[in-house]
Amino acid sequence: MPSTNVIPTPPGGVEADYERRIQMTTPEDTARGLFFNGVLSAVVSLGGDAALKQCHSQLNDKRFEKRFTDFASYPVADFLRLALAATRVLSPKLGGSELTQQRLGGQATHDFLSSMAGRTLLLLSGDSPKRLVGNLASGYRSAVSYGERIVSMQGDHAARVVMKRDFMLPLYNEGVLKALLESVHAKDAQVRAKPLGQLDCEYELSWS
Repeated sequence: MPSTNVIPTPPGGVEADYERRIQMTTPEDTARGLFFNGVLSAVVSLGGDAALKQCHSQLNDKRFEKRFTDFASYPVADFLRLALAATRVLSPKLGGSELTQQRLGGQATHDFLSSMAGRTLLLLSGDSPKRLVGNLASGYRSAVSYGERIVSMQGDHAARVVMKRDFMLPLYNEGVLKALLESVHAKDAQVRAKPLGQLDCEYELSWS
C-alpha cells in the first residue's frame, strides 16, 4: 500500500525536482546498472513494449536501448533521466507521479535484493527488520557512490534514517525503505519522510 504521508511537493512538482537534482550531480556520482535495468523492466511490465518505446523516445539516447551491466557503475545523472522518463510514461497508469516514485523505489529494492550484494545483506540480517535496518548504510555503499546514510535505532520496532546528499526523491526512498522492511516480513511497515534540505531527508521507520 502507498504511504499516507504527505510530503510537500517542491515548486514545479516531481518533474522539476528531478531536473534540479540532475543539475546537482557530478561525474563521480554513480549507481549500479541493475537499477537502470529495473526501471526499464518496470516500464515494460507495467506499460508493455509501447511504454518502453515512449521512454526511449523521451530519452533519445541509444545507451538506454540495451541492457546495462548489473554491477557496473553508471552516472546517477543518467539514472535520474531514466527515472524521470519512466515517471512521465507510467504516471497515468499508476495514479500520478508521486505514487509512481514509490513503485519505482520498491522496484529498485527488489532488484538490489536479487543481486549477490543484496542476498548477502539479507543473509546477514537473518530475517530481522532491526538487523536489516542496522546494515542499511553498508548496503547503500555497495550500490551507489554518493551520499551518506546515518541509522539510529529507536528500540526494537523503529528507526530513524538520515540520508545526506541523496539524489533520489523522498517518495522514491520511501518506496525503497518500505520494500526493504517487507522483504524480511515486517508487519505494518511504515515509512515517513521529512525533507531537511535539497538533498537531505530524514525517514522514520516503524514495524510490528
